[in-house]
Amino acid sequence: MTWFDGELSAPKQRAAIDNMAAQSWDFVAIQAFGIGTLTDPVKKMIDAGIPVIDMDTLIAPLDEINVHSFLAPDNEFMGAAVTQALVDAIGGKGTITMTQGALGHSGAQGRARGFKSIIEKYPDIEVLDEQPADWDVTKATRIWDSLLTKHPNISAAFFHNDDMALAAQNVMKARGRGDILVGGVDAMPPAIEAVIDGRMHATVRNPSCRIHGGAIVAGVAAVLTGEKTGDGIPKHIVTDGPVVTKANAPGMLWMQRHFLI
Repeated sequence: MTWFDGELSAPKQRAAIDNMAAQSWDFVAIQAFGIGTLTDPVKKMIDAGIPVIDMDTLIAPLDEINVHSFLAPDNEFMGAAVTQALVDAIGGKGTITMTQGALGHSGAQGRARGFKSIIEKYPDIEVLDEQPADWDVTKATRIWDSLLTKHPNISAAFFHNDDMALAAQNVMKARGRGDILVGGVDAMPPAIEAVIDGRMHATVRNPSCRIHGGAIVAGVAAVLTGEKTGDGIPKHIVTDGPVVTKANAPGMLWMQRHFLI
């Protein structure tokens, strides 16, 4: 197996995928940093007969590119589910923020749509900020240092991933603002532990084991059994993952440690 790391940089990832497209592979699995940034080199590999499995983020709209399969969570559901948990906890009124990922990322776009689909039902909730932090914990920390100065009253905060949520929660704690309810996405072990101990109110499982592990299974099946798109494997597979609150966090943590979700 050969690993390429885009380091959360669209230009760096594009350079890596251009390099990948110049070589021969049995199959490749790619998680794009942003939609539309890798289309040409990926099409080159597809045209060469290499099965390309798209993970988590759309490389391009599925009607524009013939990937072998696209494995991803329902990002809109995840954004809506965590936002609903936050809204319920603040009684349907108050103030809320959304710290977004990269705006060109299809996952971030879905999570934002999910957030807005819930908030629009609650006229007594004011959205104070929707800045993107681009999945960068340093940027999230800087944004939240400013937000806490600007807004003396913030009821809840939704983050497009748990890393940004935990980074911001550290700032909240340092500034004596531990009353802000925090929700994130991914439900990685540090976030589940934060839900258990009360630093976060909720998160939702982005089932990376199923996405990345499934991509390997899909690629191996394509090579060894000749499994084709639409004839054995769907072009789009929606992976699932539940909302995590104190009620189910210990069990979720156990399942995750044993690679069950």
